[in-house]
Amino acid sequence: MTNAASDEERETWKREAAEHAVSFVQSGMAIGLGTGSTAVWAVRKVGELLASGQLRDVVAVPTSRATAAEATRLGIPLTTLADHPVLDLTIDGADEVDPSFDLIKGGGGALLHEKVVAQATTREIIVVDAEKLSPALGTRHPLPVEVVPFGAEPTARFLTSLGATVQLRTGADGKPFVTDEGNHILDATFGAIADPYELAARLDERAAVMGHGLFLGLTADLVVAGPHGVEHRPAAQQRRVTT
Repeated sequence: MTNAASDEERETWKREAAEHAVSFVQSGMAIGLGTGSTAVWAVRKVGELLASGQLRDVVAVPTSRATAAEATRLGIPLTTLADHPVLDLTIDGADEVDPSFDLIKGGGGALLHEKVVAQATTREIIVVDAEKLSPALGTRHPLPVEVVPFGAEPTARFLTSLGATVQLRTGADGKPFVTDEGNHILDATFGAIADPYELAARLDERAAVMGHGLFLGLTADLVVAGPHGVEHRPAAQQRRVTT
C-alpha cells in the first residue's frame, strides 16, 4: 500500500474482517472472544446475531475484563475454561502478522489470557486490517512481554542484552500499566526478528516472564480486510518459513 489509510478507513476494514469471521460461528458453539479494537467488532456481531435469534446456545470465554464487560452488555452468555476447556473457535485480532501467519499480539494488554484461550481453541481465527500485514515480526510493532513486577528490571536488562530497546508500558496516569493478572508489560522493540521461535524459547525460560506476544503456529485462519475487500486465508494454504 503506497498511501496510509485514514483512521475511518481502517475502522471500516476492522469491522468488515471481524464480521466476516463471525460467519464461522454456529449455534451451540463455545467460543473465545478476543480483546482489542478489531475483536470488539466480532463481539458486537455475535451479540447482534444472538439477539436476533440467528445464533442460539452460544457461550463465550472472554480474554479480558473489557471484553467480558462488552459481552455482558450485549447479552452474550459467558463461561469459563473450567467448564469448557476446549473451545470450538476463537476470534481475535493481532498487532502484526507475518507471511507464515505468526503473530505479535498484546497491544491491548491481554496477551496472557489471549494465548491461554488460543491454545485451548480448536480453530483460532485472526482478524486484521491490511496494514497489520508485515514481512517480518517486529518490523511494525514492539513485542509486549508480560512480567511479574518483582522481576521487571532484570527482565528489561535481559531483553536489552538480546538487542531490544525496552520501555515499561504506562497508563494515562503515568503509572505502570497493570494487566488483568496484576502484572506489568515491557514493550521490547527489536526491529525485524530473525527467528521468532528461538526468541520465544528464550523468553519462555525466564522465571519473571508470565507471557509474551509471540503467537506462533496458533493461527488456523486469517481474515484480512483492506481497500480491495475481505479475504479469508486458511493457514493450511501457507508454507511455514523456518530458518
